[in-house]
Amino acid sequence: MLGAAAAPFATRLARAQTWPNGPIRFIVPFPPGGSTDALARLVQIGMQQRLGVNVIIENKPGASGAAGTAVSAKSVPDGNTWLFVFDTHSVNPYLMNLQYDTEKDLDPVMLVATAPYLLAVNTRHEFKSLADVLAAAKGKPDGLSYASVGSGSIGHLFMVLLQKKTGVKLTHVPYRGGGPAMNDALGGHVDFIIGSVALVTPQLGSGKLRPIVQTGEKRVPALSEVATVMESGVPNLTAYTWWGVFAPAGTPKPAVERFHKELTASIREDRVAKALTESQQMTLVLSAPEELGKFSTAQGKLWGPVVRENDIKGEM
Repeated sequence: MLGAAAAPFATRLARAQTWPNGPIRFIVPFPPGGSTDALARLVQIGMQQRLGVNVIIENKPGASGAAGTAVSAKSVPDGNTWLFVFDTHSVNPYLMNLQYDTEKDLDPVMLVATAPYLLAVNTRHEFKSLADVLAAAKGKPDGLSYASVGSGSIGHLFMVLLQKKTGVKLTHVPYRGGGPAMNDALGGHVDFIIGSVALVTPQLGSGKLRPIVQTGEKRVPALSEVATVMESGVPNLTAYTWWGVFAPAGTPKPAVERFHKELTASIREDRVAKALTESQQMTLVLSAPEELGKFSTAQGKLWGPVVRENDIKGEM
């Protein structure tokens, strides 16, 4: 009986010692076109070269990232499945009944980066500042709409607090990821988009979007002309998005350590680092696994009360 019980552990240990021993997959719980998908695809080539195996990216959107996360959480912890998450990850437990336990079913690997959010308007409108937006919204309650990457995303929660602090009412249009949200913002199907600077900044040169305000404590260097929310007269209101990597709980430590090492090296490649920090406007962190665990828990405790107090529901 003891021998039978030990067999699965022994098998996993043997695999860990020879890892990687076959193709691995990056699960991105959002559609192609968003910042999380961009991150996974930017490091794909470097990881293939360093690990010597094929890396397959699987986009599994739905439920603000929870659908793809559930697939990862239920995967065999053999080092062949890695989950790339967005800030919705830490808020989803407060939004919906999940098919997994965020902290027990997944092991943290790396907090990759953080960035503020950016509110941008379709250029068919003349708005140039947050004051312009608030004035128009007060004169036309619910008459202006904004896109987010999902109900309960930190961008959405930020907009909820902004409306409460300023007394305006906007119509929220949630999407299943940054790609679809951006497509409709560019197409003028919504008036605004609230997205990470990683998502929005590359589209500002299209002539179809105009930046209104950014949500960090300080201005992002590449958007030095765009005021922060606090500079715009709304005190004590900031919001940051983040990107991280998790693995199914129980993934062998040697595999996690090797993956972390090679992911760090892949991100630090000049081509990748430049794309992430300049084009995507991410502030790289590249943390140890335990730091991601603490950070994700803290983000849940910060934004979870906003979900409860405003009775916000996730998209299933």
